[in-house]
Amino acid sequence: MTTEELSRESVSLLFKNQGVYNGLIGILLLIALFGFHSKNGVLLLLGYIILVAVYGGISSNPKIILKQGALAIAAFILIFIFGI
Repeated sequence: MTTEELSRESVSLLFKNQGVYNGLIGILLLIALFGFHSKNGVLLLLGYIILVAVYGGISSNPKIILKQGALAIAAFILIFIFGI
């Protein structure tokens, strides 16, 4: 990418969204792995993934909610239905 492309507001916003998403995923994976050894840790992680997807949808494109959050939403619902 050129410097001019990187300085565009839309590209900057996309990088910020991706950074928030990846940062939260990394932190929460560590918390779930070392802090919680239960379903609650998994639900917390899934909840954050969903929230970050919603943030991306609000700040950038609503389609991001399903692209980034669909699997987390499905897993969250299934855990409640089947109590895995």
